[in-house]
Amino acid sequence: MVKLGICASEFHWDIVGQMLEYAKRHAEFLEAEVVAERIVPGSFELPFAAKKLVERDDVDAVVALGAVIEGDTGHHETVMQQASRKIMDLSLEYGKPVSLGISGPGETRMEAEERIDEYARRAIEAAVKTVKGVVEE
Repeated sequence: MVKLGICASEFHWDIVGQMLEYAKRHAEFLEAEVVAERIVPGSFELPFAAKKLVERDDVDAVVALGAVIEGDTGHHETVMQQASRKIMDLSLEYGKPVSLGISGPGETRMEAEERIDEYARRAIEAAVKTVKGVVEE
C-alpha cells in the first residue's frame, strides 16, 4: 500500500480545505493510506512542509495542495513559480514523488472552485502512480 503525506495551504481554506477532503477520499479509493498531514499558512510555505514529510521513512510520496488566485499584483506568479520549483527539487533530491496539487496562478476564485476536485484527484493519482510505476520497480 502506498503511504502518503499531504500538505495543504490554509490560505483560501474555503477552497483548499475541500481539496484536502477530496484528496483523502481519492487516496482511499486508490487504496493508498494518508499517514501524515501538515497545514501551512500559504502555498509559499508548502515546500517546507513537503520537505518535512518527504524525510519521513513511513511516507512514500507527498501531495502538496493549494490555490494561488490572481491578485492586483504579480505576487501570485512569484508564489507559484517558487513553490512549484522547490516541490520538484524535493522530488529529485529525496527520490520520492512530491506531486503538485496547487491550482493557479492567474485563476479567479470561481475558476479555483471549479478545479477543486480535478487538482486534488490529479495530485493524488500522480503520487500513487509514480510510486507504483517508478519507485516500486
